[in-house]
Amino acid sequence: MRRPVPLPAGPGQRSVWDFPRPPALVADPREVVVVLGGVEVCRTTGALTVLETSHPPGWYLPPQDWLPGALRPAAGTSYCEWKGVASYLDVVGGDRVAARAAWTYPTPVPAYAALRDHVAVYPAAVDRCTVDGEEVRPQEGGFYGGWVTSDVVGPFKGGPGSTWW
Repeated sequence: MRRPVPLPAGPGQRSVWDFPRPPALVADPREVVVVLGGVEVCRTTGALTVLETSHPPGWYLPPQDWLPGALRPAAGTSYCEWKGVASYLDVVGGDRVAARAAWTYPTPVPAYAALRDHVAVYPAAVDRCTVDGEEVRPQEGGFYGGWVTSDVVGPFKGGPGSTWW
């Protein structure tokens, strides 16, 4: 397995290859908006980002900034070696339901306690996610929920051939 060659970061950009492992948890005050079914289901300036080597940032949005009724428990859990056990949520907006489109850590490990009850969403599962007005591109592959914006460069884990990075 060879490590991929990081793309050069330009002015105002960060390379995901400079993100740490274990991941850093960083507050980000930029405005984040999530839209589903033509309805704005979340708007916040209180996001937390998880910055992990080779991944575009994962965005975790405070529970109080979601539209009431926009989140409902869904079946299943998964395990993250860093954050602990995640529970899944359906996202509801307008006449749409995005099944298991979001997840949360009700009892994260102590190092990530600030994530408690914050909600991450797969950008490919909703109409639109934006960061300060810029539309987010989903991380490739469908397994990870990273948000690709113009301020991060890869290559990003998730695409073909990246399984063992």
